[in-house]
Amino acid sequence: MVILNDVLIESEEATIAFNNRGTYYGDGVFETMRCLDGQAIFYESHYFRLMSSMRILRMEIPQSFTPEFFEEQILKLQKATKDSSPHSRLRITVWRNTGGLYTPMDSTISYSIEMTSLHKVFETEGKNEVELFKDHLLPLGMLGNLKTTTKTVNILAGIYKTENDYDDMLLLNQNKMVVESISGNLFLRTGGTIKTPPLKDGCLNGIMREQVMTQLKRMLNYEVIEESITPFELQRADELFSTNVIQGIKNITKYRKKEFEQTTGEELRTFFNKKLFS
Repeated sequence: MVILNDVLIESEEATIAFNNRGTYYGDGVFETMRCLDGQAIFYESHYFRLMSSMRILRMEIPQSFTPEFFEEQILKLQKATKDSSPHSRLRITVWRNTGGLYTPMDSTISYSIEMTSLHKVFETEGKNEVELFKDHLLPLGMLGNLKTTTKTVNILAGIYKTENDYDDMLLLNQNKMVVESISGNLFLRTGGTIKTPPLKDGCLNGIMREQVMTQLKRMLNYEVIEESITPFELQRADELFSTNVIQGIKNITKYRKKEFEQTTGEELRTFFNKKLFS
C-alpha cells in the first residue's frame, strides 16, 4: 500500500503521469524517516526539513501540509501495511506537477508516501571497506544540503562501488574535499577530536548528523568541530563512521591499507538504541 495524493492505494495501482517533472527534470524532494510502531523518529526535524526544502525549491506548499496531517497519513499507512514488524522505513516524495520545460508552468505539487519493513534496531554491520569516488564531484552550497530527487553522483558512486567490490564510497566536492558517503554524513575522529564537514561544503543537512553532533557535544571526552576534511586526513584518522536515520551509525572499517577503530561508533550506537528503542 502507498498513499498517493491523499489516497491510500495498492502499490501496483499507484500510477503518475509519464511526463511528471520529477521524472523529466528531477524536480522534486524527498524525506526518509525511520518509524517505530507508526511513529516517525525525530519527526519534527524531518517535517521542518521537508517544508524548508520545498520553500527553497519554490514549490507551493498545500495548506493541508501540517505536522498533524503527515502524522495521520503515516499512521493510516502503517495500519494498512500487512507486515507486522514494528520497525519501518518511510519515504515521502514531493514533485512539482506536470507543465513547462525547465521553467514550470505552475508550482503546485503531488506527493506519495511509501513504507517498507525494517527488522532490526541500529546494528553493527561488520566489514565496511570504502574508497574515494573521483569520477564526479558534488556541488558546493545550499542545494547539496537538500534531499532532492536529483542524486546522479550518488547513483554513479553506487554503481562504481558494486563494480569494484567496495562496501561504500566517499564523495568529494568541487574543492576536492571529502563530503559524505553515498547515503550518510561523514565523521572523522583523531584522538579526542571529531570532525564533520560543514554544510557549506555541500553535504546533506542530515537529521542523524544533527542528533550525533548534539550527543557528542554532551560527551566530555570529545571535541566536535565542523571543518573541511581533506583526503589526506583519512589514513591518519583513528576512526571513521557515517550516519543516517535508517542505519544509525555505520562504522567504516577500512580505507585502502588503513583499518580503523570502532570505539566512538559503538558508543553512539549503544546510546541511540537505548534512547530510541528501549
